[in-house]
Amino acid sequence: MMSLEGKVAFITGTGSKRGMGHAIALKLASEGANIIITDKYAVPKSMFPGDEPWGGLNAEVAEIKALGRDTLALTMDVSNSQEIDEAVAKSLEKFGKIDIMVHAAGLRGPVGIPLVDLSEKDIRAVIDVDLVATFLVCKAIAKTMIDKGAGGKIVIISSLSGLKPQPGSAAYGAAKAGSISLTKSLALELAKYQINVNGINPAVFITNLRDETYAKLAATQGISWEEARKKDQGGLAKMIPWGRPGTPEEIADLACFLVSDLSRYMTGETIILGGGVN
Repeated sequence: MMSLEGKVAFITGTGSKRGMGHAIALKLASEGANIIITDKYAVPKSMFPGDEPWGGLNAEVAEIKALGRDTLALTMDVSNSQEIDEAVAKSLEKFGKIDIMVHAAGLRGPVGIPLVDLSEKDIRAVIDVDLVATFLVCKAIAKTMIDKGAGGKIVIISSLSGLKPQPGSAAYGAAKAGSISLTKSLALELAKYQINVNGINPAVFITNLRDETYAKLAATQGISWEEARKKDQGGLAKMIPWGRPGTPEEIADLACFLVSDLSRYMTGETIILGGGVN
């Protein structure tokens, strides 16, 4: 019943090796979907030791094809409506439809900086990528689903930060709170078209999202990048009842459920996934 055979999925933010988008693309492909993978960068950098050879979107194309599915790789800035429209047009030209959209692209922005010290440039960058872009991508994809008249599935990856604000992350938390509200509003608007819209609010996960944060922490404390990552995530793990951060594959499992027929009567929900954190 989890089979996505014959479905076409459009996924944003897939290029990072350890990103949620990458894991979701592989999971949906393994369940039978053809996949449109998109990212702003063809080869996003990963600071994890050993990740230097990662080939970005091209490597992901090979992975998806190895699973026996067709794919299309596109570079696309999610905060640019023209680039979104062009990517959607290319997707429809190749596959003729989009049944599923998972919006996993995001920007962490500065961490631990009080609002009074945050630059306007940083505020606008986070809001543009984490909120405005969510509106733009959902708008473009929802239009294609409505026109097709065959329903659809939309999943928005937000964050627990949108529900539980943290000092030093005002812009990120506000943007994610907005995306949670958008998820619920869009679900109401699209229900009459049999389009499900749900969200996932991850807590602490091991991804590339905080790579730059660890680089700054390492420089400040005079330690290696990997030591900074383990130190930070070790501290966070102590607050998780399950005792460890989550993995991108665990996000992918939930996303797969939300885009399958198993969740056909579920819409407007935003699910916290955090090993017991709530």
